[in-house]
Amino acid sequence: MIIVSWNAKNYLSECLQSLNKYSSKYDAEIIVVDNASTDGSPSMVQEQFPRVKLIINENNYGFAKGNNLGINQSSGKYIFLINPDVIVKDECIEKMMAYMDVHPDIGILGPKILDPCGNTQRSCMEFPSLWNTFYSAFGLHIILGKFRFFGGQMMTYWPHNSIRQVDVINGCFWMIRKEALNKVGLLDERFFMYSEDKDWCKRFYETGWKVIFFPDAEAIHYGGASSSNSPIRFYIEMQKANLQYWKKHYSRCACNAYLFLIFLHHMFRVLGYISVYLISKRNRNQSAFKIRRSYTTIQWLIGKTIGKNINKWDDNLL
Repeated sequence: MIIVSWNAKNYLSECLQSLNKYSSKYDAEIIVVDNASTDGSPSMVQEQFPRVKLIINENNYGFAKGNNLGINQSSGKYIFLINPDVIVKDECIEKMMAYMDVHPDIGILGPKILDPCGNTQRSCMEFPSLWNTFYSAFGLHIILGKFRFFGGQMMTYWPHNSIRQVDVINGCFWMIRKEALNKVGLLDERFFMYSEDKDWCKRFYETGWKVIFFPDAEAIHYGGASSSNSPIRFYIEMQKANLQYWKKHYSRCACNAYLFLIFLHHMFRVLGYISVYLISKRNRNQSAFKIRRSYTTIQWLIGKTIGKNINKWDDNLL
């Protein structure tokens, strides 16, 4: 079980507590990869969880490289990649292992993800396309999301209540078959944070391994343990990672079309939230934040991407 953490001390402590019972029951190894935290996370792990193997990085290497460091130190038949803001519920690991044991064609298995109130979080996605980007950009997935054709990349037409093969399982909680990983390869470390889940699942899919959503096992995900420290910065990082994914898997023409749709999306969001800000005093703080976030994204798209990097089509885009 591998956990990559950056300044998420309290979440990490809860996560490790939820995993303690599995460590002793199955002689499972737990590896924490700390990405240069400054909140005392490494000391907490050493003092409270002495059986945990701790890797302390001098710099923040990001999600993909951090997990790869942990994977290279692991030895199990199955590898669990778990975010620090996840609490693993009772029997979750047992149920996932039992299902994987009898389905040898599965490369990645993901449990049902709940929020702290017990509501289902959407944790599965379709692979990105220009079509699902288009109707997400114009809000059709919100208006017509119950119809599969307009359900969007987040599969809003499906209630996450059945075992199902999917394109992508979000990277907050993965169970990986080591045999499959050896054929597919490690996470792509060019993705610092975000979109590595889409990329890895696509590589598993292209290598012939199934990616399965398994709702019989459950975990709680708080969300935003690291990104809450600087939400706009991390939002821009997500936009960069999405572009990097498109650049890796699609043509230059498709990438330029994708950028244009994202530009339109944020232009509409700025105009929409300005209207909400002017009309509703109750929601002004939230509206102001979303205006600022979309405006910053537009600045990045124009100043950093469209104006400079896309013309050069530099392999070191990010």
